[in-house]
Amino acid sequence: MRWGLYPHGPGAAALAAAGSFWRPARFPDRLGYRRLVVRSVAGADSPQSSPNSGRYRDTVLLPQTAFPMKLLGRQQPDMELEIQQKCGFSELYSWQRERKVKTEFCLHDGPPYANGDPHVGHALNKILKDIANRYHMMRGSKVHFVPGWDCHGLPIETKVLSELGVNAQTLPAMEIRKKARSFAKAAIEKQKSAFARWGVMADWNNCYYTFDGKYEAKQLRTFYQMYDKGLVYRSYKPVFWSPSSRTALAEAELEYNPEHVSRSIYVRFPLLKPPSKLASLIDGSSPVSFVIWTTQPWTIPANQAVCYMSEAKYALVKCSTSGDVYILAEDKISPVASTLETTFEVISTFSGVDLEGGTCSHPLIPNKESPLLPATHVTMAKGTGLVHTAPAHGMEDYSVASQHNLPMDCLVDESGVFTVAAGPELENKAVLEEGTDAVIKMLQTAKNLLKEEKVVHSYPCDWRTKKPVVIRASKQWFINITDIKATAKELLKAVKFIPGAALNSMIDMLDKRPYWCISRQRAWGVPIPVFHHKTKDEYLINSQTIAHLTKLVEQHSSDVWWTLPPEQLLPEEVVAQAGGPDALEYVPGQDILDIWFDSGTSWSCVLPGTEQRADLYLEGKDQLGGWFQSSLLISAATRAKSPFKTVMVHGFTLGEKGEKMSKSLGNVINPDTVINGGKDQNKEPPYGADALRWWIAESNIFTEVTIGPSALSAARDDINKLRNTLRFLLGNVTGFNPETDSVPVEDMYVIDQYMLHLIQDFATKITDSYKQYDFGKVIRLLKAFYTRELSSFYFSIVKDRLYCESQKDPKRRSCQTALAEILDVLVRSFAPILPHLAEEVFQHIPYVKEPKSVFRTGWINTSSIWKKPGLEEAVESACAMRDSFLGSIPGKNAAEYEVIIVIEPGLLFEIMEMLQAEETSSTSQLNELMMASQTTLLAQEPRERAADGIELTGTFLINLEGGDIREESSYKVIVVPTAKEKCPRCWKHTAETADTLCPRCAEVIGAK
Repeated sequence: MRWGLYPHGPGAAALAAAGSFWRPARFPDRLGYRRLVVRSVAGADSPQSSPNSGRYRDTVLLPQTAFPMKLLGRQQPDMELEIQQKCGFSELYSWQRERKVKTEFCLHDGPPYANGDPHVGHALNKILKDIANRYHMMRGSKVHFVPGWDCHGLPIETKVLSELGVNAQTLPAMEIRKKARSFAKAAIEKQKSAFARWGVMADWNNCYYTFDGKYEAKQLRTFYQMYDKGLVYRSYKPVFWSPSSRTALAEAELEYNPEHVSRSIYVRFPLLKPPSKLASLIDGSSPVSFVIWTTQPWTIPANQAVCYMSEAKYALVKCSTSGDVYILAEDKISPVASTLETTFEVISTFSGVDLEGGTCSHPLIPNKESPLLPATHVTMAKGTGLVHTAPAHGMEDYSVASQHNLPMDCLVDESGVFTVAAGPELENKAVLEEGTDAVIKMLQTAKNLLKEEKVVHSYPCDWRTKKPVVIRASKQWFINITDIKATAKELLKAVKFIPGAALNSMIDMLDKRPYWCISRQRAWGVPIPVFHHKTKDEYLINSQTIAHLTKLVEQHSSDVWWTLPPEQLLPEEVVAQAGGPDALEYVPGQDILDIWFDSGTSWSCVLPGTEQRADLYLEGKDQLGGWFQSSLLISAATRAKSPFKTVMVHGFTLGEKGEKMSKSLGNVINPDTVINGGKDQNKEPPYGADALRWWIAESNIFTEVTIGPSALSAARDDINKLRNTLRFLLGNVTGFNPETDSVPVEDMYVIDQYMLHLIQDFATKITDSYKQYDFGKVIRLLKAFYTRELSSFYFSIVKDRLYCESQKDPKRRSCQTALAEILDVLVRSFAPILPHLAEEVFQHIPYVKEPKSVFRTGWINTSSIWKKPGLEEAVESACAMRDSFLGSIPGKNAAEYEVIIVIEPGLLFEIMEMLQAEETSSTSQLNELMMASQTTLLAQEPRERAADGIELTGTFLINLEGGDIREESSYKVIVVPTAKEKCPRCWKHTAETADTLCPRCAEVIGAK
């Protein structure tokens, strides 16, 4: 029977509907389907895969390709280098920029520091970017991607000074700058070479560098733009200060040590003047003290006040041990008494607001008063509910001091030691070391120390020296981000974050940032372009000075700030107004700009067009408080726009067991070693760049990403399985020309049509996954398709047709048509992730005479006519019976059995009848799917039963046209050993005797 030949009979309307979804091949008698459950079939491969012995060997069309199944040892990295050269990897970026296309995709490269060898964190970041860029390029967009490097700042300066074995105070600024520039250039060349070796597509001769004169000049103009708007100001404020680096630091330059140990103390501040509301309560008969707790004893000498929470309850208590009377928060009575190893008797309680107007004595400085002041930063989480306040050493303390006009004297210098103002007992002592010890001893002597104990807590450290920082007041330059935050947060509403939770993290970090200190006391950076008066607390900066200076910087770099005399750094008219060249009243400032300001202006220097807005920023999660934030704040401040449309955030790389990588643990993964192997290549084999790229794409990049030998070995194994699939495809399209030999879709075998249906669905899902930057899903889809749908299912079914039919048989050409389309879709689907493998495959496609780069021939191209939803019902019904058959003979050769399928009359029977016109066939498409000796299709039970037969039953629900057509049918599968002999050519059990060919093979040989 054929589709369309059902004017009468059961299921006529349903079959007509099904026929609109799919149409069988015009070939006689064969149809194959997808298996829903993948089962290994013993002997299923051998009849078709290796009929290579005996007199019929040369008549079998085995796969032919020079594409290797595996690349061993150095073969993989050597092949990649050959492919890069042969396929023009270095020219690809420039080629795609020259195309005339309508759309552009801009990924702005966050600049890595030019301060060391390339590491696996670089690989994670750059390869993720490259996958995105290659996808968008193949989709037809012109990709804008300019690699950059962050060339200034403390990380590089520290390395240079460390190598020289000197400190910054002993070298002239220009000497440091000269060596830092040289160091940065060398690091850039190392990193650039590595990035190119990883297959990252870029024009490596045209990158951006933050030490480039044009970049620096643009940055200075941006600085002045913000200054002119009143967003940049100079002030005396407490900032994070690194004694080890002798400079101010921003929040993004800190690392927190969760195991830091501090010496915490409980201190009493004797009551001096009772608050008016408590005067009657405190009669003066017993001295009263306020109890405070701090983890920074060295700040006690700078105390200016004690703060309380107005709405909290406080208590007057008597210590059972000493008899002393204390004031502390009511909620803290029990924990504080326990810590002091005593008990407190509550005399009275009162509201915090009642403390207003009182004062207490400074615990170290006689005759010095510390007022009691309300403050919003006081909490009951730790301590006593009363907070010691040193305005020079705390952000909140500074706010309180500003409101109440308190002194903000700083007793600590740039090196983190007490100044002469701290007194002879403390002068020249390091505050975090012997200075702390000295303060504690002084409190003991004054009898104001109640308790000392060690506390383990999270503490900020300098991100480069790894040493603790302090908070120290000094004159610095700041950006008033309070005025920018609201705009920035509003702009973020239109930005897509991947993953979505990263948006809240970034907003939280913005909210917690009180201000942005942008000045640094170092030599290697862009100078803050202000001139300070020699005798007055005044400075000079205006549009004239900036215009003059930026011209000089564009031509000669910011080195001019240190090499030219002041009178040449200023325009002539300004020099004349400021005392003339011989008596100039101003000198250049010595502060440089925060490197986060350097990199935060990159969008203005690099992004194209008038909009200057990137489609994607893609960096590690630390950049939510770093480059993402500085870029947003500067862009919001200067033009009220976001510099990015989408922000994608990835985690950090860790060792295989989730531990941090460190040289001491011996778990540092060097990308070069991954690619080229280590000294002992048995322990550290060469995996090549593609294995590194596969590992990165497959990882869950939104958490911490683990890497080690087992992860890399698994990546290599996956690629080898993919290579095996590709080798089968390449080997079986030999002698096939798609232009002349392709079979029209409607004339193809249904199993082949079905694979086109699947490949179109696969292509859609792959494209969607790339579009969402979900590269892990791309890998999962890819692995599932080439292992389950192809290797385990389709290939096992079609081997006989490929190997044993005549070369130009339409049945074989049908399969080759499908294989060629599958090969093309498959290669393009993984090309952005495995560019070297994709190009290698392209060189081996037999019908491509002059292979172009896969990246120059576009994205996946499928046809809408491949999509045939109705096929799924037909295939799944046949597969249900196939699974019953294969499941009944575990570990045995399916070709040694005959299958009898019994289906009650109805739609299911008619569908199966379409797959096999004859009652019994060894050559039908249904039998090809079953992989049996022969298949018999019956509408009723056979009269005779084989004694050794296996009977299985089941039902299948056919559901067509969205449920409009539903019919459940039962079926029976009877499995019996075949009486046929094994054909000496195809090895199928379809021959009458062991010495004769089966009818099909006899026909093929006869035709030759």
